[in-house]
Amino acid sequence: MRYKNFGITGMTVSEMTLGTWGMGGVGWDNYDEETKADAIKTAIDCGVNFIDTAPAYNGGEAERFLGRTLERLGVRNKIRISTKCGNVFVDGVVYRRDGRYDKIIEQCEESLKNLRTDYIDLMLIHWPDPDTPFEETMRALNKLKTDGKILHIGVSNFSIGQMKEISQFGVIEAFQPHYSMVNRDSEDLMKYAAGKGMGVMTYGSLGGGILTGKIREYREYAPSDSRNRFYKHFKEPMFSKVMKLLRVMDGISEKNGGVALSQIALNWSAQKDIVSTCIVGAQTSDKIRENCAAFDWKLSPEDIATLDSVIEQLNAE
Repeated sequence: MRYKNFGITGMTVSEMTLGTWGMGGVGWDNYDEETKADAIKTAIDCGVNFIDTAPAYNGGEAERFLGRTLERLGVRNKIRISTKCGNVFVDGVVYRRDGRYDKIIEQCEESLKNLRTDYIDLMLIHWPDPDTPFEETMRALNKLKTDGKILHIGVSNFSIGQMKEISQFGVIEAFQPHYSMVNRDSEDLMKYAAGKGMGVMTYGSLGGGILTGKIREYREYAPSDSRNRFYKHFKEPMFSKVMKLLRVMDGISEKNGGVALSQIALNWSAQKDIVSTCIVGAQTSDKIRENCAAFDWKLSPEDIATLDSVIEQLNAE
């Protein structure tokens, strides 16, 4: 495993963060609890020291599962936990943003209970709430930080303007954007955040699985499936463009001894100066080991230039 400084937080984190969205059991393939717990143990054994979750991942189920697993393994003191607030999963169907003071305090207390811990390393505002002033949301987060219940404050899915505005009311130490070879929309935001000293943790690092190269034929997904609901590249015309990218990645894989395409995608992100750590959601030990092996080697500057050129060409089509 490789490690980087996580901005001004002072934390040193693994370049791969384990994501738990799928472990919440909504919108992804479901595995039994033993399999998912073994995946968490394997990630830790491979050197991962950062795990990302959220109460919005199936009404707190991902948090509760993570809390149970870390307690059983006895490794809470070795792991940095990132969770979120300000986004409520209503009736198992609808996400609603809620950044009100009382709701932030309430969510933090619930997360502490779910995670079976007395502090959270990083609390992120999951999505900006347009109906609540940032001053009110930050007042709650600053109170939680003063009380020692959270150690660091960050934001996810914010624009540059929103980051500037909320920074008037407290120190923002981390930024979590959607970013991968198939979604570079957040690059300017990441440059801004990194320039302000924020740790940058990217989600969707494998494009919902499409960058593993294991999906080569177009198919339809259920409306509730995140590959249908959240990721645009599983639909045409983007799907065919990604297939062209995968063929270039196949060549780079062959040149590097047949490495998994997921490792190419992760190194492409992790080797960028504006990326502190890449969030990867995996629910089995085999996938964890395959992903962690990315950090045993690096892409050459020539390989990165080739990939960047292909990505730019495909985006221009």
